[in-house]
Amino acid sequence: MAVTTDGFSAWLAQAQVAEHRLTPDQRGALLAAFHFRQAQGHDSYATRLLTHFLLHGGTGLKVAQLARLAGVSRSTASGQQGMSSQEAVQQAHHRLDGRPYGKLLPRYAGPIIEFLLAHPKARRADLIDFIDQTFGVRVSRIALYKFLKKFGLDQVPAAPATPGPVASGAPAPPTRTRPAGPLLAADAPPTVTPAAVPAPPFSSRRRSTRARSC
Repeated sequence: MAVTTDGFSAWLAQAQVAEHRLTPDQRGALLAAFHFRQAQGHDSYATRLLTHFLLHGGTGLKVAQLARLAGVSRSTASGQQGMSSQEAVQQAHHRLDGRPYGKLLPRYAGPIIEFLLAHPKARRADLIDFIDQTFGVRVSRIALYKFLKKFGLDQVPAAPATPGPVASGAPAPPTRTRPAGPLLAADAPPTVTPAAVPAPPFSSRRRSTRARSC
């Protein structure tokens, strides 16, 4: 146990982390990271996973200190700060086995462009996974970039949005109005002539008022 403790202290010292200033939580997290490093080694997979854990483990240490603990540069550690766990694993996987082997054939261009049109926000990692699942071919990012550029797929536009149905509350289209101007004969309303009212029965057609006497 003394050897482990000495190794842990040396690991902190080379990263310029003052051991006596660590809180119990910080010490526990860093001790677990140290045991992980000792058990898994220094390969690219282990280093990337360790870096991701240190950056998102809530230790409260500076990025430069965490980079020295993981054995990577500060810029590399900063680039992984915004990555999710899935993205970190995908990137490690692609960098290790995504070699230029696995030839991309011209007949793959059709399904690839359909995928890009259906997923305009897809990352290169998503496209590499699609190619692997569809054609059983694993390629590197460089090989994929050359393939896309060769066939003009590096600037595929997003799929046009289809117009949706008209909402029920939408205003009705304007009715057709007659242009201003004089009314034509066909447009003028018909003239209505009032019917004659017949005289009541037993009434005289003469004036009923008596004439003025002289």
